[in-house]
Amino acid sequence: MHTNALIEDAKQELKPRPWYRPSLTTMIFVGLVFGIALGYAGYRHDQGLADADKWHIGEKVYFLRDIFLHLIKSIIAPLVFSTLVVGIAGGGELKKVGRMGAKALIYFEIVTTIALAIGLIVVNVTKPGVGVQLVAQNAEQGIGAVAQTKPLTWQEIIVHAVPANIFEAMEKGDVLQIVVFAVLFSMAVVALGERARPVVVLAEATSQVMMRLTNYVMLFAPVGIAAAMAHTVDSHGLQILLNLGKLIGSLYASLIFFALFVFGGVMLICRIPVAPFLKAIREPATIAFATTSSESALPKAMEQMERFGVPPSIVGFVMPTGYSFNLDGTTLYLALASVFVAQAAETTFGPSMHMSIGQQIIMMFTLMLTSKGVAAVPRASMVVLLATLDSFMGHGHPGIGAIGVFIIMGVDEIMDMARTCVNVVGNCLATCVVARWEGEFDDVMARTYGTPMEIAVAEQREEAEERLEALPA
Repeated sequence: MHTNALIEDAKQELKPRPWYRPSLTTMIFVGLVFGIALGYAGYRHDQGLADADKWHIGEKVYFLRDIFLHLIKSIIAPLVFSTLVVGIAGGGELKKVGRMGAKALIYFEIVTTIALAIGLIVVNVTKPGVGVQLVAQNAEQGIGAVAQTKPLTWQEIIVHAVPANIFEAMEKGDVLQIVVFAVLFSMAVVALGERARPVVVLAEATSQVMMRLTNYVMLFAPVGIAAAMAHTVDSHGLQILLNLGKLIGSLYASLIFFALFVFGGVMLICRIPVAPFLKAIREPATIAFATTSSESALPKAMEQMERFGVPPSIVGFVMPTGYSFNLDGTTLYLALASVFVAQAAETTFGPSMHMSIGQQIIMMFTLMLTSKGVAAVPRASMVVLLATLDSFMGHGHPGIGAIGVFIIMGVDEIMDMARTCVNVVGNCLATCVVARWEGEFDDVMARTYGTPMEIAVAEQREEAEERLEALPA
């Protein structure tokens, strides 16, 4: 998104609002609270009634959440593609793509490994699985789709990253394939030079149009979020937080610790302004938390990071790639959930199912590899969890993985909210880290984000861009 678009967004956000026209952030939180209240009212009404007499509020409004997600998915492919083409081909900076990719992958690997380690430590301290009985009754129910698939191998991940049909990749919203094609396409554009200039101009216009369309779609976000929360609470009730509460509490505590100390440490090391960053990510993080969908937050997150001072080429490359390789919240969850099932198995079957710290570490290394391809698999985290449990615990007791997954599925949506939120925040931070590493992070834009000074800075940059374009080649 270029400077004039930045100015428009800043002006819209910073201009004074009458009380009856609250900001999008306020409306999202209102939708969140309203959805919880609506879902709880439906849940309380439906208790003890025959199915024909139930309101089923959550089911009746859930289509609104699906509409919101469909609108978001329609934006992702053209937004990611056009942003990358403008960022790479527009500046003719092909050399930095490989360097930027290597730096991003190094950062992803370090942070996700720390996430696994924190999950392993917390689950061994809190021991949420001790005392939980693994009951086989109906264990296969509801996980048929999970059991039929498997995590991808490294070879399959590499093959999957290369699209056989770019239109099919766009239709499916496969961001990794879109990124790979966009990079190759940009290489061809750069090679053709001035003859391909109209393609860059078209991509630039498309990028700005998609950013404006994102703002329109976000107006529907409070409605979609309210519907998502109503469905969750209406389906399970608020007491779902008490069922397996120790597991939920352990995950939330781990993620909060991870965000405070790991993300906080990264921001200090890379000199990322903390308060402006938190302000920039509040909307995408809230959307991800309420909808349990990283995709729903991607367009807004990309827009916010560009306003925050990260170049479009880095945002367009690092953030979509991170959706496959930088799932901090998901990897921490996998570490915690797998050991939770191991603890429950020891409670159920005795000391023969005890898993030592050494065995847990080996299992963490396996998760570190298999979790990298989860974005390409339906119901990704459950697939990886089931495969890992079967590999490490299924020899003496076949089906134990399915039993463990079934128990966790009852509260998985509550846990999915937190881990999806952390995934989005982690990918936003990753763009800032790579930008700083590349020496392209704009400190002035970051520090003035969300203040009246932001508009003045953006206007000055627009004037500078116009002067540069006016200079003879």
